[in-house]
Amino acid sequence: MKITWLGQAGLLFEKDGLTILIDPYLSDSVSKINPKNTRRIPVNEKFLDISPDVIICTHNHLDHTDPDTLCHYLKDEKSVLVLAPQSAWQEVRKFGGPHNYIRFNRHTEFTYQGILFKAVLAEHTDEHPIGVIIEDGKKRYYITGDTLYNTDIFEDIPPHIDVLFLPVNGVGNNMNMDDAARFSEKINPGKVVPLHCGLFDDIDMNNFLPANKVVPVIYEEIIL
Repeated sequence: MKITWLGQAGLLFEKDGLTILIDPYLSDSVSKINPKNTRRIPVNEKFLDISPDVIICTHNHLDHTDPDTLCHYLKDEKSVLVLAPQSAWQEVRKFGGPHNYIRFNRHTEFTYQGILFKAVLAEHTDEHPIGVIIEDGKKRYYITGDTLYNTDIFEDIPPHIDVLFLPVNGVGNNMNMDDAARFSEKINPGKVVPLHCGLFDDIDMNNFLPANKVVPVIYEEIIL
């Protein structure tokens, strides 16, 4: 699985011609609501030309479910599988078209072209936030979505997570680096990738403590 960081919490997964986008934020929508969160790194427009097979939105905040980004992917006649929990699902369905909008709340599972997607608990300010586990038959990836450290989450997580992706910015009801390190220790993944920094702030993710961390670079493949 090739994985590219799109900035903030955005990830691009690619395998055998299958393209999966998670929480893509490739606009400056948030600045219209909160000018201090103007993006510091320009949009790389080549990622707006992607033709995804699957889009996952983990919750209904603009930097995760962004109409100004999603319009690029949901404007064509090609059907896209869109997985989103209740509040985000209501938002993405407004695009209409031939797309398959699946209400992807906690405990929901959906299989697509041999890839298994599982929605798990997250603790955030949106009413229905989720994390996502992706299993491709070889590896198990866990993307927490925006979340605080909540012990109930661990009930949803299977053993043997190969790669964990989690926020470490410590604001907006997300884990800070200390809590994210404790969370990672509890999950015990093969690798852990910190996210949700660098676009609106100057947080250095190299300060994240776990020895098995892989610090991503925006718009580049994450080498795991």
